[in-house]
This record gives sequence, C-alpha cells and structure tokens, in this order.
Amino acid sequence: MWRKSSRSGSATKCVEVASLSDGVAVRDSKDAAGPRVRVRSAGWAVFLAALRAGRFDQG
Repeated sequence: MWRKSSRSGSATKCVEVASLSDGVAVRDSKDAAGPRVRVRSAGWAVFLAALRAGRFDQG
C-alpha cells in the first residue's frame, strides 16, 4: 500500500513510500507505474533522521 506524507495535502507531485518486509519502496506519485527505489530499513532510518535534523534544508 503506497502512502504519502499527510503534509502533502491534495498535492499531486509527491514522493510515495510503501512498507516492505526488509525496508521501503519509494516512487514518484506522478508516475505510479514508473521506477521505484528500494531502501533497506537501516538506510531509511538514517535518511529520516537526517531529514528531521534539517540536513537537506536549503538556505
């Protein structure tokens, strides 16, 4: 089951994630049939921690 952030509201240009047994899959909501990236649980946790810490904030 694919989901997007609740902060996306009704936006159609979003990143969606789906839970897998060993991590997550990530896709672009504009191209649901397009490519997907699989990320293991540990890598996803590191990525989310960096997001929460503001490491990807611009300016």
